[in-house]
Amino acid sequence: MSDGTVPRPEDWIRIGAAAAALGVSVDTLRRWERDGRIAFERRGQQRYLRAEELAQLLRDRGREGRSSARNRLTGIVLGVRRDGVMAQIDLACGPYRVVSLMSREAADDLGLKPGDQAVAVIKSTTVVVEKR
Repeated sequence: MSDGTVPRPEDWIRIGAAAAALGVSVDTLRRWERDGRIAFERRGQQRYLRAEELAQLLRDRGREGRSSARNRLTGIVLGVRRDGVMAQIDLACGPYRVVSLMSREAADDLGLKPGDQAVAVIKSTTVVVEKR
């Protein structure tokens, strides 16, 4: 470390854990490394990120776009159906299926396709209750 102390194992985060904490894919972190946005230390075939660098990335991301929505479910796009004006996006978020309806223009701008990782940001003033 720059202050002369010896780094401890708990000061380093494996790339997979860092990706999960940031809500991005491991491939995204590899791209960030190639672009010079982050620096990993390699140990054998594994990449490690300094815990303090991960903390800074999380703080920086928290300062980006603000939202009143607090419910965020990371998932995988299962399907995209577009018509002339609207698009339906189906996501698998853990054990849940989330369906989003948006304008076709918004779906096109996002470039969503099956297999992409995406985050469902949910803000609702209505909760439907059903009886089984």
